[in-house]
Amino acid sequence: MSIIPTLIIGNNDDAPYHKLQAVQQLIIDNLGASFQVTSVEGTTHLKVDVLRPYPLVVSYLDMWGKVPEAEETACLLQYVAGGGGLLVIHNGISIQGSPELSQLIGARFTGHPAFTTLPFEKMECDHPLLNGLESFEMDEEPYRFELDPFAPIELLLTYTHEGKQWPAAWTRAYGLGRVVYLMPGHHPPSFQSETYGKWIRSAGYWAAGVPVT
Repeated sequence: MSIIPTLIIGNNDDAPYHKLQAVQQLIIDNLGASFQVTSVEGTTHLKVDVLRPYPLVVSYLDMWGKVPEAEETACLLQYVAGGGGLLVIHNGISIQGSPELSQLIGARFTGHPAFTTLPFEKMECDHPLLNGLESFEMDEEPYRFELDPFAPIELLLTYTHEGKQWPAAWTRAYGLGRVVYLMPGHHPPSFQSETYGKWIRSAGYWAAGVPVT
């Protein structure tokens, strides 16, 4: 297996809820040895020359109430449309302050009820990302989403809460590139689940355009 250069983007001092430094090494460990990871802070790194060398970009940005600059939005769209892979974990969806990036991901976060134990169920569908993956249970924030009707997704994982099933992970094609969203990731224990770690690794492979192993 060849090495996959990977860029993780998050933030620390200005992160209202989810600091990258709290989970950074755990994300790296979950991705595994095939991923050569560089971690940076802030959306200022969303530049064509910065992103181009990386087959995979991971967003763990926590920037609720802020909007990426127009140039940053354009660069991330160009990166994915040109064949790049984007893996968005939990609060990484906060780049949705840009409507274009919300559509890139395929949904918009609308809020969440109280932190609780959630059963996550793998969908019965024929997607290569799902090979070898299992359902699991985890203490998490039950994120709710408004799916974009003009951005088709393939749902891979749901969770049950308040008697209903809610989307928890999906993939989306965008131009020549690939996008994966994974809902779990509130705090370090989320990334200490061996089962969920396999989801992160598989999502990284698929988004990077590498056969899932």
